[in-house]
Amino acid sequence: MPAVNGTTPVNGSTKFLDYHSAVEALNEYQSRDGLGIEDLIDTKQRGGLTYNDFLILPGYIGFPASEVALDSPITKRITLKTPFVSSPMDTVTEHEMAIHMALQGGLGVIHHNCSPDAQADMVRKVKRYENGFIVDPVVISKETTVEEAKALKEKWGFGGFPVTESGKLGSKLLGIVTNRDLQFEDDLSQTVDKVMVTDLVTAQLGVTLPEANKILAKSRKGKLPIVDKDFNLVSMISRSDLTKNLHFPLASKLPDSKQLICAAAIGTRPEDKIRLKKLVDAGLDIVVLDSSQGNSMYQIDMVKWIKQEYPGLDVIGGNVVTREQAANLIAAGVDGLRIGMGSGSACITQEVMAVGRPQAAAVYSVSAFAAKFGVPCIADGGVQNVGHIVKGLALGASTVMMGGLLAGTTESPGTSFVSREGKLVKAYRGMGSIDAMQDKKAGAGSKNSQASNAGTARYFSEGDSVLVAQGVSGAVAHRGSVGKFVPYLAAGLKHSMQDCGMRSLKELHESAANGTLRFEIRTASAQLEGGVNMESYEKKLYA
Repeated sequence: MPAVNGTTPVNGSTKFLDYHSAVEALNEYQSRDGLGIEDLIDTKQRGGLTYNDFLILPGYIGFPASEVALDSPITKRITLKTPFVSSPMDTVTEHEMAIHMALQGGLGVIHHNCSPDAQADMVRKVKRYENGFIVDPVVISKETTVEEAKALKEKWGFGGFPVTESGKLGSKLLGIVTNRDLQFEDDLSQTVDKVMVTDLVTAQLGVTLPEANKILAKSRKGKLPIVDKDFNLVSMISRSDLTKNLHFPLASKLPDSKQLICAAAIGTRPEDKIRLKKLVDAGLDIVVLDSSQGNSMYQIDMVKWIKQEYPGLDVIGGNVVTREQAANLIAAGVDGLRIGMGSGSACITQEVMAVGRPQAAAVYSVSAFAAKFGVPCIADGGVQNVGHIVKGLALGASTVMMGGLLAGTTESPGTSFVSREGKLVKAYRGMGSIDAMQDKKAGAGSKNSQASNAGTARYFSEGDSVLVAQGVSGAVAHRGSVGKFVPYLAAGLKHSMQDCGMRSLKELHESAANGTLRFEIRTASAQLEGGVNMESYEKKLYA
């Protein structure tokens, strides 16, 4: 190439290699640029790292972000299409959050700082929200009053109840009471046989789900009862489920029932065995043993008992931050692990107890060990943005659990209010906060509500005369609906993985293990450099 304006030395040299050989020239180096994951998380040399202490180096982009697959296991037997999990905190996850997290392909873990019956009701609402064949529909009799039918609609959050002779499944179908039949009915004392729809479209027992969906689509009805040869109600399907399938193609569902996957937390006290039975009867799929320090005789005994009593129920143990902690729970039979101690935004365990571990070091150490036994891990805590999610997954976690990041969404049970600065915020508290540990809902009116409280159980403080806080209460910015916020997180994760040159989370984990994925330590000045450096700015995360 002729010089246009003279020949300028580059790094003091004017003799260059043929540019066609640039890729081959990389073979001259002993290793790839940056650090491998083992060199990065070398605690003897670097101490314990957090998510902010390092970056992932970019790879080669040879595909669009839309092709990135986010499928990842949450337990040995259950896989999510989006690796996001909401924390079992009483200001984060109740049935609304659990439903909408599952619809987006993730999972919500319902908290247990409430009575067993209240928690079981939340599980039922999640399980009944979406179905294939509804094999246990809410059935009423012709003697049921309009007032009772409206109360059922209020309780379950849906309408459209089949009416049978006995008021039970397996009895002769008489009609269906729909929302429209009840909406403007003023006489609450009259029975539903006066207002129900009797012009029914049905399908015969033995019909497949795709066939039944076609019949329902053509019928323009809201429900399609499935009946036997004697016209006895066997099951039914709902038009609303067809709509949900269309709008939420990534939804976390069981392959047979097509119901949303539901998880809930319990403690490790003897009475939690009674709580678990109610949750299992309500349809629970995954139980999360909720403890700040999972390596205890209480949790190990509980894991063994659950695996013996409910072999079809998946158990997630934790929390753990070391290989030794994880080993005991894996040996007891857990199907998944939760990693994190003191790294949550509302947690002060590391400060008060002087026990815990920086989250990046904990995630790598535990997940690398658990992978030897096929046990998926949840990175729980320390997640403040999309970048932290990517890092947690790159270090070996299969999914990421979020509390404060989701507490500000519409679907969380926290209370919304305007802060002193005039911003819309929602209440958020750690389960180790004094407010949470003194909450009396879990006691269900008992004299010793502290013994039944989820916060005291999580931190082994049920019998303490003086409660020692391991969490704080406060507020977080309102973030809008999960329906927009979670897709934003997923889109950000896909673009980050595209930058890394990774088409799937499986490839991300394999590349980290074999040294293809590279990292770099981030000094304090590098963190400053990577932040916003402007006099004033507006930080709008998504549109």
